[in-house]
Amino acid sequence: MNKINHLSGISSQFVETDRLRMHLLTAGSEQNTTMLFLHGNTCTSTIWEEFMLQFSDDFYCVAPDMRGFGDTEKKVIDATRGIEDWLDDITALIKELDLLPFHVVGHSLGGFVCWGLIARHAADILTVTLISPGPPMGFGGIHGDQGKANNPDYSGSGGGIVVEAFSERLIEGDRSSDHPLYSPRNMMNRLFWKERFEANREEDILTAMLQIHTGDKYYPGDYEESKYWPGVAPGKFGPVNALSPKYNQSLLHDFLNAEPKPPLLWIHGKDDNIISDESFSDPGYQGKMQLRKGWPGEEKYPPQPMESQIRFSLAEYQSKGGKVYRKQIDDCGHTPFLEKPEITRQALSNHLQKTEKQ
Repeated sequence: MNKINHLSGISSQFVETDRLRMHLLTAGSEQNTTMLFLHGNTCTSTIWEEFMLQFSDDFYCVAPDMRGFGDTEKKVIDATRGIEDWLDDITALIKELDLLPFHVVGHSLGGFVCWGLIARHAADILTVTLISPGPPMGFGGIHGDQGKANNPDYSGSGGGIVVEAFSERLIEGDRSSDHPLYSPRNMMNRLFWKERFEANREEDILTAMLQIHTGDKYYPGDYEESKYWPGVAPGKFGPVNALSPKYNQSLLHDFLNAEPKPPLLWIHGKDDNIISDESFSDPGYQGKMQLRKGWPGEEKYPPQPMESQIRFSLAEYQSKGGKVYRKQIDDCGHTPFLEKPEITRQALSNHLQKTEKQ
């Protein structure tokens, strides 16, 4: 396994909490207010390094490898609890390092976890910035603004939807570009950012991708056979199952009823291929595009409208008294903080300044 070359100004350390041994990257002085960074799926804290350094003069930037990823201790995710294992881990880290109060920045899966973090730590959070977050309804097998299940067993969500050719190459540590679709490198360059973007640290980000914890109860996770299309329903272990709407049915309610409501900024790329109403990761859209066989049609299994679900959720949050800001970035995919770092930095800085003036 290749070793990640951390940038100057980034410190790598391990912290023993009462739940597990966590690996984290930090930048800046511990005397400053904390800015907590939560990474996305098939990734680690290292994807944040360049962005963290832009804020390290004024904040204590902390980015853990979440359970199931990177150098954090390999422990099973109980997916039947939804995002609760991740929330319990983060709460334990906050307590161990005395990080209160804090700002939080979540990307993709990390943004999805933030919906629950807001519900749990509303009084401790100064601001929230969600970058290309998964919607609070969960991922896969649902339709409509409020996330109604396509089928009773939530078929089309969970570990069974991960393409076997991709997961096998992850397990093998494949760094090649041999498979046009499913080599990890090609998958990253097709989905993490808009095609033709070249990441400065592609090799390190690929290494981070290959550090995902794999095995029967890890990635891609187990699954149940389903009598409904696409033939698989959520299992009980691993990160993809933990994202299933089946196990996160109270998340939207809990987020909307958080008190007090920290101000929230939503940043997303206009050309995001993952969090979108036309997501190439969604079985419904894959079926519509004839990338999955046997699709029963839009009436029985429509694509999940993820962007619309986020819009709905934030409109509800605002109607209940929360302050919501939005920055959509043109010519940008799933990782605005890498693809358009200056625009993203300015949007977050403006968000912080608005809060300071209140």
